[in-house]
Amino acid sequence: MKKNFLTIILVISFLIGCEQYKEKGSPEYIKEINDWHKKRIENLKKENGWLNLVGLFFLKEGENTFGSGNQNDFVINDPQLPEKICTFILKDTLVEMIANDNVELLVDSLPVKRIFLNHDLTGKPTIVGFKSYRWFIIKRGDKFALRVRNLEAPLVKEFKGIDRFPVNEDWKIVADFIPYNPPKEVLIPSIIGIPEKEISPGKVKFKVGDKTFELQAL
Repeated sequence: MKKNFLTIILVISFLIGCEQYKEKGSPEYIKEINDWHKKRIENLKKENGWLNLVGLFFLKEGENTFGSGNQNDFVINDPQLPEKICTFILKDTLVEMIANDNVELLVDSLPVKRIFLNHDLTGKPTIVGFKSYRWFIIKRGDKFALRVRNLEAPLVKEFKGIDRFPVNEDWKIVADFIPYNPPKEVLIPSIIGIPEKEISPGKVKFKVGDKTFELQAL
């Protein structure tokens, strides 16, 4: 009797849980949100997505060596990479890359041995390729860094998606936009630890239940 009663309780709990996590809203709204999430996953898996990032190294003034060998300044532990791939030379605001002997590096599908690299803030960064790897220079504040991608990184292949709550149109909330006059400069924390300056045109203000919240607009 106790066993049957416990089974009934578990079934009821399961049904309540299913109801609790059911999608809620018009078919058009549910489709819109699910399409957005699908696009988000696709973007994460793209060549310029976040999942294939495997290295971020800040350059010091002068020579910076890169390869799979532990003696290098920048190390990526992957047997398909040469022990020493290349050397980056930072002089003031210029970054030059010199390929190591017997290593063929590609820029725009053409082999290069020595080249000055444009950083990302120029709008046209120089992207260097070797097998499944791609790398380029980024500039943050007065610092320069090497950002490395592996298009065949395990995380790209093993990625199962992002946990999220079911769509619920009750959480489609209308907010009031309050402009700044003039727009103001704000510091935004970044993933690499260097705050970035952005211009905010204002803030949005909204209520959930009896509580008021504000979000900075960018």
